Amino acid sequence: MAAKPADPQSAKDQVVVAAIINPLGAITRIIRAIGDDPSREGLVETPQRVVRSWEKLFGGYKTDPKEILSRTFDAGGYNEMVMLKHIEFYSTCEHHMLPFFGKVSIAYIPRTRVVGVSKLARVVEAYSRRLQIQERLTVQIADAIEEALEPLGVMVVVEALHMCMVARGVEKQESKMVTSVVRGLFMEATARNEFFNLKRNDE
Repeated sequence: MAAKPADPQSAKDQVVVAAIINPLGAITRIIRAIGDDPSREGLVETPQRVVRSWEKLFGGYKTDPKEILSRTFDAGGYNEMVMLKHIEFYSTCEHHMLPFFGKVSIAYIPRTRVVGVSKLARVVEAYSRRLQIQERLTVQIADAIEEALEPLGVMVVVEALHMCMVARGVEKQESKMVTSVVRGLFMEATARNEFFNLKRNDE
């Protein structure tokens, strides 16, 4: 009886499972596929270093943004803009697994509640330390703040340099991608203009 031909999809699934169970072996195979020798001195410990780096690079998967924003405070009658600008972030593009990094500026207009200022930076960290696209990152930050505080308005602007178009592809070294989410009172020109005036005040 003729042997049953191997199922290509099954073979792919086995490779995926092997990579999950043994990430060190998967990285070793990647090094070999690139064209280098994983047994040479400079690369022998590279798989271990790569896996250890994931703890920081992708630590956002172990962080719950809702928990970060769970403790809020009475605004004390304050109903003007709250802004935290130029929050540095580092993320990894999910399309090429190359870095993209830059700055996030966040503003909200409280209804009745505010949150500790460091929590805004922690939310950025929680969502950026994942496989991401900048568009989704911008929306997730705004959604988290809106859900936790129910503010009168929220605005998020993200500016980033993407290595997937700097080190490869079109290789445009000075290009920056800008994304924004504008909600509530920030839809009005007065609030939006105040945001941009404050943002560029010391640029």
